[in-house]
Amino acid sequence: MNKLNKFKAQAIIFDKDGTLIDFDAMWGGWVVYLAEQLSQASGLPVRGALSLAMGYDEGMKKVLAHGKLAITPMAKLYTLTVEVMQSLGLSAEKAEKIVETCWCIPDPVELAKPFIDMRELFYKLHSKGIKIAIATADDREPTQAMLEAFDIEEYIFTMVCADDNIPTKPAPDMVHAICQRMNIHPSKVMVVGDTIADLKMARAAGAGLAVGVLSGVSNARDLVPFADVLIESVEELLTYSPMHEASKDETGNALSGFNPEIAI
Repeated sequence: MNKLNKFKAQAIIFDKDGTLIDFDAMWGGWVVYLAEQLSQASGLPVRGALSLAMGYDEGMKKVLAHGKLAITPMAKLYTLTVEVMQSLGLSAEKAEKIVETCWCIPDPVELAKPFIDMRELFYKLHSKGIKIAIATADDREPTQAMLEAFDIEEYIFTMVCADDNIPTKPAPDMVHAICQRMNIHPSKVMVVGDTIADLKMARAAGAGLAVGVLSGVSNARDLVPFADVLIESVEELLTYSPMHEASKDETGNALSGFNPEIAI
């Protein structure tokens, strides 16, 4: 924690699922439900094949750190699902039609189980003059729904989502886009995430601090090579107190940086 507090972040970029929200609760059940719908529509045993392709361990009820589900945008998961159906013997046309009929996304509100009171966390960070952003492999509509459901929109300066036509993790582009909007150099930014892709993104972008959290899909052994700091969960950021906090003149009032257009 000492190394964390030695870094004076002007902004913190958070991953969403696995970092702020319980990944397994959100996505594990979705794989099983989708497989059941596909099986009913096709008469084929889809569950095992889809779980394997997605990277979901049914026995442990755990999303695997190196699996597709952990880091892949929804559009690519859709394509992967079509490929799974084809691998089970369906024609490309039939597979596409069945997946289109059965496709659904996890409920971004009902299935969202935050690891912490996000409003409290973001309020405390914002009160220190730290701008907050989100970089997620999820799409914009469900991410926006989550922000609204937990009443934290006012603290989010900006966000970048998988369907924003910006190269996704581990490419540095999400961090660079956020920093450009904030007018903050990446070296002044902390990136917090639970996957190797999050931390590779941070390093590729030149982020000042790459923080790995162990609340998501990855273990310490996975993250150590890419993280500057490891924490158990974002709850530890409740006590984040950089040794030289920004002055009032630097930060302005609590919501001076908020860009309401990101919620559109």
